[in-house]
Amino acid sequence: MSLNLSDLFAALGLFFVFEGIAPFLNPRGVKRAFAKLLEIGDRELRIAGLGSMLVGVVILFLAR
Repeated sequence: MSLNLSDLFAALGLFFVFEGIAPFLNPRGVKRAFAKLLEIGDRELRIAGLGSMLVGVVILFLAR
């Protein structure tokens, strides 16, 4: 299995597109969400991050 850089760049591009949708459509809501992040404990944030990574791995597995 070789590394296909065009797929990597396409995935990175999609990541930036999806990341930019919320701040573009609702900047005030994103600010409120970031303010809420400061109230969340480290443990809960780590668990959310782990869950997000696991969902990503499952999606990658299903896509490939």
